[in-house]
Amino acid sequence: MEDLKITLVQTQLHWESVEKNISMFDELLNAVKEQTDLIVLPEMFSTGFTMNTAVAETMQGKSIIWLKEKAKEKNCVITGSLMIKENGKNYNRLIWMQPDGSFETYNKRHLFRMANEQNHFTAGDKKLITTLKGWKICPLICYDLRFPVWSRNKVKSKIKSEKSEVEHNSLEYDLLLYVANWPARRSLAWNMLIPARAVENQSYVVAVNRIGGDGHDVDYSGDSAVYNPLGEKLSSIKPNENTHETITLSRKFLQDYRDKFPAAMDADDFELK
Repeated sequence: MEDLKITLVQTQLHWESVEKNISMFDELLNAVKEQTDLIVLPEMFSTGFTMNTAVAETMQGKSIIWLKEKAKEKNCVITGSLMIKENGKNYNRLIWMQPDGSFETYNKRHLFRMANEQNHFTAGDKKLITTLKGWKICPLICYDLRFPVWSRNKVKSKIKSEKSEVEHNSLEYDLLLYVANWPARRSLAWNMLIPARAVENQSYVVAVNRIGGDGHDVDYSGDSAVYNPLGEKLSSIKPNENTHETITLSRKFLQDYRDKFPAAMDADDFELK
């Protein structure tokens, strides 16, 4: 498995304006000159975190068309969530768009009741574990971060390391990814939970959050970050900074760490219903 290059895009969003946001992200992604494997946009990147489902799009809408065009142009996967209407229901749906125009989706499981999201959207019931350059990746959305059982890295099978006789577990994913509109007033929780998820799941964690204010006068500080499985921060994006950053994740580091510290062998077995 190769190393993985991930580009985080931390920016403000235009309130309930698909056209303005697509135009803005077009310019921001044009500024990403280095080759990357994955570009990560915030939650509801085309509208901001609104409950106004009148601005929801279909799977044939402008944002999906733009994602297809941009993923092909940049020759990488692009992901982020947007508001989708389908079969009479609305979803906060993450799109995993590949350069060839094929895609996978994840519908947000935990809807943010403090904003009445559960009254406007339908919750998902399935996690997405996708692959990129041999990496197993689990993308989730914002409020999902607060629920460690849903985020939990499951043990698939015991395997033996080629470099030692120590048995360790083959885990469900190597990278946990969150896209968010997480308010600044709760940034303490955000900054605590991201490294916690990395440590407890023995995986890298990438978390991308927006900045600026929204149509309800809620402020966002970004605090987008990348952590390794030791809980060490790898990124250098500052709060409230409108920017992008590309980070290289080392597969060897992850494998060596799991070999030397096979804590997953002692993980509790459970079934999520």
